[in-house]
Amino acid sequence: MSDTYGLWNRLRVGEREGEMSILRTGRTLKRLDEMLTEVIEGRFEEGKYDETELSRLESRWKEYLTTSKLSVEAARRERTDIKSILSDISHQTKTPLSNIILYSELLKEQPLTPEGLEIAEQLGGQAKKLEFLIQALVKMSRLESDILEVKPKKQPLAPLVERAVRDVSSKAKKKSITIKQEPFGEIQAVYDLKWTREALFNILDNGVKYSPPGSAITISVKTYEMHVCIQVEDEGPGIPEEERTKIFQRFYRREVNQQEEGVGIGLYLAREILRKEDGYIKTGSGHGKGTVFGIYLGIDEFFQNC
Repeated sequence: MSDTYGLWNRLRVGEREGEMSILRTGRTLKRLDEMLTEVIEGRFEEGKYDETELSRLESRWKEYLTTSKLSVEAARRERTDIKSILSDISHQTKTPLSNIILYSELLKEQPLTPEGLEIAEQLGGQAKKLEFLIQALVKMSRLESDILEVKPKKQPLAPLVERAVRDVSSKAKKKSITIKQEPFGEIQAVYDLKWTREALFNILDNGVKYSPPGSAITISVKTYEMHVCIQVEDEGPGIPEEERTKIFQRFYRREVNQQEEGVGIGLYLAREILRKEDGYIKTGSGHGKGTVFGIYLGIDEFFQNC
């Protein structure tokens, strides 16, 4: 009888301990839920609780959040500093370079020997190259530091293509290169007009640069289920398959193109700009010869940053 009574007591004690354990677990889960809510809302503060494990967890949360907050603040300060430095570089070099270009133009108007005229032209050309390089480096740094803000929205493609073609038209005319546009109607895509225009210009500029005089560059648009593709096909020497991924690297230039103007940043910038608006770029061989670049843009804002 006593054994039965003792067993019964042990069962009752175990039952009460189980109930207490369930209650403690419930309180712990409730407090964890509260802590997560406070963290999300940015108002978490360490409290005083009797449960040793919960108090230890709160202390760890507090330590983690403090460290994370300091890291975020440090990253924000670093981005601000980088932005300030880039602005200073751009501003401080703009005037001297503009003056050098102006003086070289004025110098060419003076009575010079053929050798002196050639030096003046070289001076102006090198200054323009330096100006382009600084601007490209500033843009590249802004992209890599996430300072450059790309704001894609759904809009017609026509303004993008028209403005990029207009930007490169004078350079194409100097080489008697014709830029053909196949009609594509009122097709729309999700993109940032300012920066995607720069990406498309860089690709068109690349085509003009490496295509022979008197050739043509054809722009066409194709639609797919989730993307719109702007194709740019030139009649240049083409790009070997083994080099098609390398051309998007920073400062990469093919050996056969070392004598051409440029620093190897244009295609890299184009890829990075498109990446920031959830687009991408591909390249392949043209019909018979040349190169085809495809700019792929989303067609629905719903899928952006998904």
